[in-house]
Amino acid sequence: MALLLAAMSITPATAQVQFGVKGGLNLTNMKFSKSAFDTKNQAGFFIGPTVKFTLPIVGLGIDASALYDYRSAKIDDIYTVEGKVEKTLKQHQIVIPINLRYTVGLGDAANVFFFAGPQVGFNIGDKDQTIVKDALEWRLKESNFSVNVGIGATVLSHLQVTANYNIACGKTGEVTVKDGVDAAFKGRNNAWQIGVAYFF
Repeated sequence: MALLLAAMSITPATAQVQFGVKGGLNLTNMKFSKSAFDTKNQAGFFIGPTVKFTLPIVGLGIDASALYDYRSAKIDDIYTVEGKVEKTLKQHQIVIPINLRYTVGLGDAANVFFFAGPQVGFNIGDKDQTIVKDALEWRLKESNFSVNVGIGATVLSHLQVTANYNIACGKTGEVTVKDGVDAAFKGRNNAWQIGVAYFF
């Protein structure tokens, strides 16, 4: 409660709120708990509204976004009696990252910042995807939790560029193997991300 009251007492002279739009590229790094097959990373993207809350005096701030996020990974080394199988696993989600920022530099003119924080994702695309018919199925969780760690730069208070690694905490989905007896193993979708934001 004391922290909430302190935040409400901050005056416009010491606080700044900016709204903007953010977009960028994902490079998915999919890993499985069993080395049954390998995946090739593929580019995806994200886009959506963002807000930045800064405290210039102490260099600390928070940013939050609501982003449409698309990721994919290609599997191309599965062999069946019918030959080699190639399959692209896709993930469509709404993600909400909330990052704590620490900024150093020349105020609004130019600065560099470091950020880290949690991200919650909600899958909105096909959650069940067939890898090999009647043999391998990929099922995404309804939601997932991850953490962002990265660095960025701001120029003239409006343009921002960031680079970060998004680390999945727990499984993103599960591959079910059907060969007489059902079995399953976990998969995680980590991603390298490059983003650009414009604040109004």
